[in-house]
Amino acid sequence: MITRYFALFLMLFLSFSAQAFAHPHLLRLSDRQIISFAEMLEDLKNTEVVLIGELHNHAGHHRAQLEVIRALHDAGLDIAVGLEMFRADQQRDLNRWSSGELDEAAFLPIYNDNWSMWPLYREIFTGARDASIPLIGLNTSRELTKQVASRGLVSLPEEAREALGPLPCVVDPDYMQFIRQSMGGHGGMGTTFLYFCEAQLLWDVVMARNLTDYRREYPERKMVVLAGSGHSWKHGIPSRMTENGLNYRVILPEMPGRLDRRAVRAEDADYLWLDEGEGSWERGY
Repeated sequence: MITRYFALFLMLFLSFSAQAFAHPHLLRLSDRQIISFAEMLEDLKNTEVVLIGELHNHAGHHRAQLEVIRALHDAGLDIAVGLEMFRADQQRDLNRWSSGELDEAAFLPIYNDNWSMWPLYREIFTGARDASIPLIGLNTSRELTKQVASRGLVSLPEEAREALGPLPCVVDPDYMQFIRQSMGGHGGMGTTFLYFCEAQLLWDVVMARNLTDYRREYPERKMVVLAGSGHSWKHGIPSRMTENGLNYRVILPEMPGRLDRRAVRAEDADYLWLDEGEGSWERGY
Protein backbone atom coordinates (compact mmCIF):
# COMPACT_ATOMS: atom_id res chain seq x y z
CA MET A 1 0.00 0.00 0.00
CA ILE A 2 2.78 2.44 0.93
CA THR A 3 4.67 1.53 -2.27
CA ARG A 4 1.58 2.17 -4.40
CA TYR A 5 0.93 5.51 -2.63
CA PHE A 6 4.51 6.62 -3.12
CA ALA A 7 4.44 5.62 -6.81
CA LEU A 8 1.31 7.75 -7.28
CA PHE A 9 2.90 10.70 -5.48
CA LEU A 10 6.09 10.42 -7.56
CA MET A 11 4.09 10.29 -10.80
CA LEU A 12 2.15 13.40 -9.82
CA PHE A 13 5.32 15.17 -8.74
CA LEU A 14 7.10 14.49 -12.01
CA SER A 15 4.03 15.42 -14.04
CA PHE A 16 3.47 18.75 -12.40
CA SER A 17 6.85 19.97 -11.15
CA ALA A 18 7.97 21.05 -14.63
CA GLN A 19 4.94 23.27 -15.20
CA ALA A 20 3.94 24.34 -11.70
CA PHE A 21 6.43 27.16 -11.50
CA ALA A 22 6.26 28.40 -15.09
CA HIS A 23 2.94 30.08 -14.37
CA PRO A 24 3.37 33.25 -12.26
CA HIS A 25 1.20 32.75 -9.22
CA LEU A 26 3.22 34.52 -6.55
CA LEU A 27 1.87 37.59 -4.81
CA ARG A 28 4.54 40.01 -3.54
CA LEU A 29 2.90 41.50 -0.49
CA SER A 30 4.95 44.71 -0.31
CA ASP A 31 3.17 46.07 -3.40
CA ARG A 32 0.45 43.44 -4.03
CA GLN A 33 1.95 42.59 -7.43
CA ILE A 34 1.83 39.17 -9.10
CA ILE A 35 5.42 38.17 -9.93
CA SER A 36 7.26 35.23 -11.45
CA PHE A 37 9.24 32.61 -9.56
CA ALA A 38 12.43 33.98 -11.16
CA GLU A 39 11.73 37.45 -9.73
CA MET A 40 11.24 36.07 -6.24
CA LEU A 41 14.37 33.93 -6.57
CA GLU A 42 16.52 36.99 -7.28
CA ASP A 43 15.33 38.48 -4.00
CA LEU A 44 15.88 35.25 -2.07
CA LYS A 45 19.47 34.99 -3.29
CA ASN A 46 20.29 38.10 -1.26
CA THR A 47 18.70 37.00 2.01
CA GLU A 48 20.22 35.05 4.89
CA VAL A 49 17.16 33.07 6.02
CA VAL A 50 14.16 31.98 3.94
CA LEU A 51 11.16 30.58 5.81
CA ILE A 52 8.63 28.59 3.77
CA GLY A 53 5.31 27.70 5.37
CA GLU A 54 3.21 24.64 4.73
CA LEU A 55 0.09 22.72 5.51
CA HIS A 56 1.78 19.50 6.55
CA ASN A 57 -0.37 17.09 4.52
CA HIS A 58 -0.44 19.19 1.31
CA ALA A 59 1.77 17.68 -1.41
CA GLY A 60 1.85 20.92 -3.41
CA HIS A 61 3.33 22.89 -0.53
CA HIS A 62 6.23 20.46 -0.36
CA ARG A 63 6.77 20.70 -4.11
CA ALA A 64 7.02 24.49 -3.70
CA GLN A 65 9.55 24.10 -0.86
CA LEU A 66 11.62 21.66 -2.90
CA GLU A 67 11.63 24.01 -5.90
CA VAL A 68 13.02 26.87 -3.79
CA ILE A 69 15.71 24.62 -2.28
CA ARG A 70 16.74 23.32 -5.70
CA ALA A 71 16.77 26.77 -7.29
CA LEU A 72 18.98 28.26 -4.55
CA HIS A 73 21.33 25.28 -4.68
CA ASP A 74 21.49 25.36 -8.48
CA ALA A 75 22.38 29.06 -8.25
CA GLY A 76 25.59 28.00 -6.48
CA LEU A 77 24.60 29.16 -3.00
CA ASP A 78 25.76 27.42 0.17
CA ILE A 79 22.53 26.46 1.94
CA ALA A 80 21.22 24.34 4.78
CA VAL A 81 17.63 23.26 5.40
CA GLY A 82 16.18 23.77 8.88
CA LEU A 83 13.34 21.44 9.81
CA GLU A 84 10.39 21.70 12.15
CA MET A 85 10.03 17.98 11.41
CA PHE A 86 13.10 16.94 13.43
CA ARG A 87 14.03 17.56 17.03
CA ALA A 88 17.39 19.18 17.66
CA ASP A 89 18.44 16.32 19.95
CA GLN A 90 18.16 13.96 16.95
CA GLN A 91 20.80 15.85 14.92
CA ARG A 92 23.34 13.02 15.11
CA ASP A 93 20.96 10.62 13.35
CA LEU A 94 20.01 13.30 10.83
CA ASN A 95 23.72 13.74 10.05
CA ARG A 96 24.06 9.98 9.57
CA TRP A 97 21.28 10.14 6.97
CA SER A 98 22.81 13.16 5.23
CA SER A 99 26.22 11.50 5.04
CA GLY A 100 24.78 8.32 3.52
CA GLU A 101 25.62 6.20 6.55
CA LEU A 102 21.92 5.31 6.94
CA ASP A 103 19.89 4.01 4.04
CA GLU A 104 16.17 4.68 3.76
CA ALA A 105 15.12 1.51 5.56
CA ALA A 106 17.35 2.32 8.55
CA PHE A 107 16.35 5.99 8.58
CA LEU A 108 12.57 5.52 8.43
CA PRO A 109 12.08 4.45 12.08
CA ILE A 110 14.06 7.53 13.18
CA TYR A 111 12.04 9.78 10.89
CA ASN A 112 8.75 8.29 12.12
CA ASP A 113 9.80 8.90 15.71
CA ASN A 114 10.10 12.60 14.84
CA TRP A 115 7.35 13.15 12.27
CA SER A 116 5.02 11.34 9.84
CA MET A 117 3.85 11.39 6.18
CA TRP A 118 7.19 10.21 4.76
CA PRO A 119 5.90 9.94 1.15
CA LEU A 120 5.14 13.68 1.16
CA TYR A 121 8.56 14.67 2.56
CA ARG A 122 10.72 12.00 0.96
CA GLU A 123 11.86 14.05 -2.05
CA ILE A 124 13.02 16.86 0.25
CA PHE A 125 15.07 14.52 2.43
CA THR A 126 16.56 12.49 -0.40
CA GLY A 127 17.15 15.56 -2.57
CA ALA A 128 19.04 17.35 0.20
CA ARG A 129 21.13 14.25 0.93
CA ASP A 130 21.99 13.70 -2.74
CA ALA A 131 22.98 17.37 -3.14
CA SER A 132 25.03 17.37 0.12
CA ILE A 133 22.75 20.02 1.63
CA PRO A 134 22.85 19.85 5.46
CA LEU A 135 19.56 19.09 7.19
CA ILE A 136 19.18 20.71 10.61
CA GLY A 137 16.67 19.67 13.28
CA LEU A 138 15.12 22.72 14.93
CA ASN A 139 12.29 21.37 17.07
CA THR A 140 12.03 20.79 20.79
CA SER A 141 10.97 17.85 22.93
CA ARG A 142 7.42 16.69 22.21
CA GLU A 143 6.95 16.00 25.93
CA LEU A 144 7.44 19.70 26.72
CA THR A 145 5.08 20.91 24.02
CA LYS A 146 2.43 18.37 25.04
CA GLN A 147 2.67 19.54 28.63
CA VAL A 148 2.35 23.21 27.66
CA ALA A 149 -0.54 22.44 25.29
CA SER A 150 -2.45 20.72 28.09
CA ARG A 151 -1.47 22.83 31.12
CA GLY A 152 0.20 26.01 29.88
CA LEU A 153 3.68 27.50 30.21
CA VAL A 154 3.18 28.01 33.96
CA SER A 155 3.15 24.22 34.39
CA LEU A 156 6.79 23.80 33.33
CA PRO A 157 9.07 22.75 36.20
CA GLU A 158 11.90 25.04 37.20
CA GLU A 159 14.61 22.85 35.67
CA ALA A 160 12.82 22.89 32.31
CA ARG A 161 12.49 26.67 32.44
CA GLU A 162 16.19 27.05 33.23
CA ALA A 163 17.13 24.79 30.31
CA LEU A 164 14.88 26.72 27.92
CA GLY A 165 16.04 30.15 29.06
CA PRO A 166 13.82 33.26 29.00
CA LEU A 167 10.37 32.56 27.60
CA PRO A 168 7.67 35.04 26.59
CA CYS A 169 4.79 34.78 29.02
CA VAL A 170 2.09 36.55 27.00
CA VAL A 171 0.40 35.39 23.80
CA ASP A 172 -0.85 38.58 22.14
CA PRO A 173 -4.20 38.82 20.30
CA ASP A 174 -2.62 39.10 16.83
CA TYR A 175 -0.72 35.87 17.38
CA MET A 176 -3.84 34.07 18.56
CA GLN A 177 -5.86 35.37 15.61
CA PHE A 178 -3.32 34.17 13.05
CA ILE A 179 -3.16 30.71 14.64
CA ARG A 180 -6.97 30.57 14.60
CA GLN A 181 -7.01 31.75 10.99
CA SER A 182 -4.42 29.15 9.93
CA MET A 183 -6.66 26.50 11.52
CA GLY A 184 -9.58 27.55 9.33
CA GLY A 185 -11.22 29.78 11.93
CA HIS A 186 -11.38 27.06 14.59
CA GLY A 187 -9.80 27.08 18.02
CA GLY A 188 -12.24 28.89 20.26
CA MET A 189 -11.46 31.48 22.89
CA GLY A 190 -10.95 29.52 26.10
CA THR A 191 -8.05 28.24 28.16
CA THR A 192 -7.55 25.19 25.95
CA PHE A 193 -6.88 27.37 22.92
CA LEU A 194 -4.64 29.69 24.96
CA TYR A 195 -2.51 26.74 26.05
CA PHE A 196 -2.35 25.52 22.44
CA CYS A 197 -1.05 28.96 21.41
CA GLU A 198 1.51 28.89 24.22
CA ALA A 199 2.76 25.52 22.92
CA GLN A 200 3.05 27.05 19.43
CA LEU A 201 4.95 29.97 20.93
CA LEU A 202 7.32 27.60 22.74
CA TRP A 203 8.06 25.91 19.39
CA ASP A 204 8.72 29.31 17.80
CA VAL A 205 11.16 30.34 20.52
CA VAL A 206 13.10 27.06 20.56
CA MET A 207 13.29 26.77 16.76
CA ALA A 208 14.43 30.38 16.47
CA ARG A 209 17.18 29.79 19.04
CA ASN A 210 18.35 26.60 17.35
CA LEU A 211 18.39 28.41 14.01
CA THR A 212 20.37 31.30 15.51
CA ASP A 213 22.85 28.91 17.12
CA TYR A 214 23.44 27.19 13.78
CA ARG A 215 23.93 30.49 11.98
CA ARG A 216 26.39 31.57 14.65
CA GLU A 217 28.49 28.52 13.75
CA TYR A 218 27.98 28.87 9.97
CA PRO A 219 27.35 32.58 9.36
CA GLU A 220 28.04 32.42 5.61
CA ARG A 221 25.50 29.66 4.97
CA LYS A 222 21.96 30.55 3.90
CA MET A 223 19.23 28.77 5.86
CA VAL A 224 15.96 27.60 4.29
CA VAL A 225 13.47 26.81 7.07
CA LEU A 226 10.54 24.45 6.46
CA ALA A 227 7.77 24.74 9.05
CA GLY A 228 4.03 25.03 9.36
CA SER A 229 2.63 28.41 8.34
CA GLY A 230 1.70 29.11 11.96
CA HIS A 231 5.44 29.04 12.76
CA SER A 232 6.82 30.53 9.55
CA TRP A 233 4.86 33.79 9.47
CA LYS A 234 6.70 36.92 10.60
CA HIS A 235 5.16 36.91 14.08
CA GLY A 236 6.30 33.31 14.59
CA ILE A 237 9.91 32.13 14.31
CA PRO A 238 11.22 35.38 12.71
CA SER A 239 10.01 37.51 15.62
CA ARG A 240 12.00 35.30 18.01
CA MET A 241 15.29 35.37 16.12
CA THR A 242 17.82 37.36 18.12
CA GLU A 243 20.43 38.01 15.42
CA ASN A 244 20.52 41.77 14.90
CA GLY A 245 19.96 43.02 11.37
CA LEU A 246 19.12 39.55 10.04
CA ASN A 247 17.86 39.70 6.45
CA TYR A 248 15.05 37.16 5.99
CA ARG A 249 12.05 36.45 3.77
CA VAL A 250 8.82 34.59 4.51
CA ILE A 251 6.89 32.64 1.86
CA LEU A 252 3.46 31.34 2.81
CA PRO A 253 1.21 29.13 0.70
CA GLU A 254 -2.30 30.32 0.04
CA MET A 255 -4.88 28.14 1.79
CA PRO A 256 -8.39 29.19 0.71
CA GLY A 257 -10.63 29.44 3.74
CA ARG A 258 -7.60 29.69 6.03
CA LEU A 259 -4.96 31.98 4.59
CA ASP A 260 -5.75 33.82 1.38
CA ARG A 261 -4.80 36.97 -0.51
CA ARG A 262 -7.64 39.00 0.98
CA ALA A 263 -6.46 38.48 4.55
CA VAL A 264 -2.66 38.22 4.46
CA ARG A 265 -0.59 41.40 4.91
CA ALA A 266 3.01 42.46 4.37
CA GLU A 267 3.32 42.35 8.17
CA ASP A 268 2.62 38.61 7.98
CA ALA A 269 4.80 37.48 5.06
CA ASP A 270 6.77 38.68 2.03
CA TYR A 271 5.27 36.36 -0.59
CA LEU A 272 2.06 34.39 -0.92
CA TRP A 273 2.13 31.40 -3.27
CA LEU A 274 -1.30 31.45 -4.89
CA ASP A 275 -3.22 28.21 -5.26
CA GLU A 276 -4.70 28.86 -8.69
CA GLY A 277 -3.99 28.85 -12.40
CA GLU A 278 -2.29 26.40 -14.75
CA GLY A 279 -0.24 23.84 -12.86
CA SER A 280 -1.72 24.91 -9.53
CA TRP A 281 -1.59 22.76 -6.40
CA GLU A 282 -5.29 21.97 -6.74
CA ARG A 283 -4.39 19.76 -9.71
CA GLY A 284 -1.41 18.23 -7.98
CA TYR A 285 -2.95 16.11 -5.22
